[in-house]
Amino acid sequence: MYMLLEAVKDTKQQFKEKYIVDLLLGDLTSDIKQFNYKESERFGEGKDKPEQFWYSLVQQALFEELLENDAGDTDILKITSGGKRFLRRPYSIQIADDKSKQDDEDTELGDIVAPQKGGAVDKVLYSMLKDLLKTIAKHEKLPPYVVFQETSLEDMCIQYPTTMEEMTQIAGVGAGKAQKYGQPFVDLISKYVEDNEIERPQDIIIKPVANKSGLKVYIIQNIDRKIELEDIAISKNLTMEELLTEMESIVASGTKINIDYYIDETIDAYRREEILNYLHKTEEDSLEIAHKELGEEDYTMEEIRLMRIKFLSDRGN
Repeated sequence: MYMLLEAVKDTKQQFKEKYIVDLLLGDLTSDIKQFNYKESERFGEGKDKPEQFWYSLVQQALFEELLENDAGDTDILKITSGGKRFLRRPYSIQIADDKSKQDDEDTELGDIVAPQKGGAVDKVLYSMLKDLLKTIAKHEKLPPYVVFQETSLEDMCIQYPTTMEEMTQIAGVGAGKAQKYGQPFVDLISKYVEDNEIERPQDIIIKPVANKSGLKVYIIQNIDRKIELEDIAISKNLTMEELLTEMESIVASGTKINIDYYIDETIDAYRREEILNYLHKTEEDSLEIAHKELGEEDYTMEEIRLMRIKFLSDRGN
């Protein structure tokens, strides 16, 4: 982080994000030549890190409010007062790493995939969004999947939502979740689309989900009335598994529901506490892994799903 801020400082705080990254990587572009920044001691200093690392770090610096965009030109990066304090007295900032070298190979700029009908995921944008997700989750002291699930990130990398209204049309993102967490993602995607001249597949169309919405409203209203979940399922000709799937979709999109009345009757206090402790500590968004790690002999999948619905609703919404 220190190297990045020093690079911004060396460019008199008037460089675009791309130029800052070019400077650190030692890329002798026409702009670097024009401003004679080849002579900067920061030129090439960051070439041991991949290009994507520096773009992600810029986003983290913006989130940490060490950098900001100039009010007159949002492409220009400036050091904030917090950034200046950091340069005077640097401190440790945790930076999310990719899981493996293979991830680095998968996220080179050459791997940007133009959106196709059927949905090809932009791997570079996905990596940037994943880093932003980890940063926000760390700031909120939440597992990343509570903020946004991976399926939502993948849809963002296909649809490229650049407004909050478009964000609400992303899979698993409702108005509540978009309002709470969406703006940094919209800002990052908007800048990415502009910087890379991305042609979006089409304007995001409001999905025709009237029947689904009606079912969700019915479920929410009956939970509010503290109707037994089995009775809700029977009334809509659903299996319990199908009802839990609908409930998972409801809380993942940002709507809060209170199923304590049902959980308190069906899962004892010790088991509730054990599952919640696990969910709070893990970053894995997998029911199968949760079931295995908690103990397939000790807990049912239904218990884990119910507690996960409660966890997502209480902590994320």
